[in-house]
Amino acid sequence: MKRFADLLELLALTPSRTRKIAALAQYFAEVPDPDRGLALAVLTGELDIRNVKPALLKETVLAQVDETLFALSYDYVGDLGETIALIWPHHGEGELPRLSEVVSILNTTSKAELPRVIGDMLTQAAIHERWALIKLATGALRIGVSARLAKTALAEMSGVELQAIEEVWHGIKPPYAELFAWLEGKAARPDIDHTARFHPLMLSTPIDEADFEKLDPKEFSAEWKWDGIRVQLVLGKDGASLFSRTGDDIVGSFPDVVEAAMGRAVLDGELLVGHDFDARSFNDLQQRLNRKVAQGKQMAELPGFVRVYDILFDGDEDIRALTWEARRARLEAWFAKNPQTRMDLSDILPFKDWDDLARLRRMGADEHGHEGVMIKLRTSPYVPGRPKGFWFKWKRDPNVVDAVLMYAQRGHGKRSSFYSDYTFGVWKGNEIVPIGKAYFGFTDEELKQLDRWIRANTIQAFGPVREVKKELVFEVAFDSAQKSGRHKSGVALRFPRINRIRWDKPAGEAARIEDMDAFVG
Repeated sequence: MKRFADLLELLALTPSRTRKIAALAQYFAEVPDPDRGLALAVLTGELDIRNVKPALLKETVLAQVDETLFALSYDYVGDLGETIALIWPHHGEGELPRLSEVVSILNTTSKAELPRVIGDMLTQAAIHERWALIKLATGALRIGVSARLAKTALAEMSGVELQAIEEVWHGIKPPYAELFAWLEGKAARPDIDHTARFHPLMLSTPIDEADFEKLDPKEFSAEWKWDGIRVQLVLGKDGASLFSRTGDDIVGSFPDVVEAAMGRAVLDGELLVGHDFDARSFNDLQQRLNRKVAQGKQMAELPGFVRVYDILFDGDEDIRALTWEARRARLEAWFAKNPQTRMDLSDILPFKDWDDLARLRRMGADEHGHEGVMIKLRTSPYVPGRPKGFWFKWKRDPNVVDAVLMYAQRGHGKRSSFYSDYTFGVWKGNEIVPIGKAYFGFTDEELKQLDRWIRANTIQAFGPVREVKKELVFEVAFDSAQKSGRHKSGVALRFPRINRIRWDKPAGEAARIEDMDAFVG
């Protein structure tokens, strides 16, 4: 456990991506199985400690520490793991077991015994080991390491290409003994049935208008950017699977889509809801996404369907190396052979030049609420990850509204000492009602200025949250607005971010709830 705790501490304190990769590669090369595989599972979010939740950890600590002292400490520190590591009052001798034993203990101990067992471990552990133990148990790392960075370290350690690791990733499970055996040249590549797993998706890059000068419109195709979620349909001989863009199985939420699928293929598309392939708003889709098990009434009112725009496998044939143009022809032929009731083809947008496509983009946003357009190189293969120059997303211009800061909350990790999460609202009569929350869009220097202003203008404090004087205006950018029963305003913003801090603007000139009607889709 000590080696794992040392690794987490190093990763948390190291801003350099290169040094993080080097530290991870060294750990994976030197630590034996199954510990290194379990560490990899923690870093990639694949390890589940079933019975240890934040509430149980708080209960364990509050049995030994004054409740007010804990609340004040948590408010100041802003991170549960760090708070517990610092405030735990007992110090013992000895060492924690190795990582695999700790995981086994946490997963096999009864709920009734867990507080005592966790307390004993906290007493044995050094401060940074306590912190690592809490991070391990909750999975809330926040140390600047993504799953892709961890896989990049595996590639660095082994010399195996990252794409090859991505190809097998979703067909293997912790503690990844067969993965490490392959990476170290001790065994063959894991044999994964393509119909039984998720395949990493090809992603697009944002495009700026200045980039169009370098691109020939004749070499590209365009489609609408649909306002749903990216999914992959895997249709095999033993049935169908539906995965989110991160590889999560979402069949339970959309059995209507999977049960209606016919044929054999691996398809890439957009999950939407609506009758007769008429897509409803993202807010409607979210009602289905929020339920792990679909309800009959919801499926009847908001039937799911997939708008397909690419094909990775045609039957058992891997066609990802073909050009986009060739894959599109294969996709159209596949649909002709396999008529569908819950899938349709994404339309190709004819355009003469980039100005013509810009006109279509504006029209699609104004008249149909489309997110923008996708631009795809006709000769591009299907490459997992985000290759440059193949696929571009040209999103519609963001909406902007002036809103008043209402509440501020402490951040996490590096921001735990700053009030960095902001709730803002607009006028409704003589009161301000919330419409959203944002925690990015400002510089580090602006964060310091905002933190000072919040501390100087606090009206009330509620743990880590402060209510402030309704005087500071944010210019908030957002993609769209939807009706929402969860907000007092009746409106919720999608992807809000701070565009500008309007130190100069009086709060009385901020937007009113009536102004939001123009944005509601």
